[in-house]
Amino acid sequence: MITTKDKPDEETTTRRLTHGELLELRRWNTPTIYNGWEQVTSCDAGRDGFNLEETVDFMPQMGAMVGYAVTVVCEPGNPEHRKNNPDGWNEYRSYVASVPGPKIVVVQDLDKPNFVGAFWGEINANIHRALGCVGTIVDGCIRDLDEMCYAGFKALARRLCVGHAYSWPVRWGCEVEVFGRRVRSGQLIHADKHGFLVVPEEDEAPLLEAARFMDTNECHTLIPAARESAGLPLDQVVARLEAAKRKFGENVKEKFKKRGEF
Repeated sequence: MITTKDKPDEETTTRRLTHGELLELRRWNTPTIYNGWEQVTSCDAGRDGFNLEETVDFMPQMGAMVGYAVTVVCEPGNPEHRKNNPDGWNEYRSYVASVPGPKIVVVQDLDKPNFVGAFWGEINANIHRALGCVGTIVDGCIRDLDEMCYAGFKALARRLCVGHAYSWPVRWGCEVEVFGRRVRSGQLIHADKHGFLVVPEEDEAPLLEAARFMDTNECHTLIPAARESAGLPLDQVVARLEAAKRKFGENVKEKFKKRGEF
């Protein structure tokens, strides 16, 4: 049983992008950010970085959220944690307050798959909002959905729940696994109704420019070629799309000095 907290990794708790850059990243959906990320990363973009299991965005009207991960493990079905560390909530909140924002709280629920209580509700959402957090990704439950919306606290979760059971922070500032993806404290996250992307630190600096470029590239090649082909004979449609596809790939290759799969 996990009952102790971990010391946060100091190298991953320092803000690297400006607030303005984070605001710009938030203007696009997560798939668009992924399109830029796959051009600048050395990771296997086909299977790394994003959630492998389905998430539910309970506040899609809030759009995307962007922030740095603060991590915590909980086990609402186990009443022993509050006995083992009665000051756990205060210690955990001190950790959250120590990390530069904006922050996204990433919660691993050890009760998975038999969830019995929610880590999140109206009070916890408001407290974390005051600590500079914009939302959460929790591999478990939330409750007080409307009240969390009123607090401006976005949540990606498994499902809704009525009670909180014995919800208590077990450990924090540690690596967690949520929706099939490992997340470390301090990592940049972009999330919306499609899921979430965890960005390696070395990929943060070029991410915004790459996302801008890929979005513009689509808007000037593939998308207009498809829309302007409406009503044309099939052979002309195919020719237009193939030409646009080649141009799209050439632009990517020239911009990123790599051979794109287009």
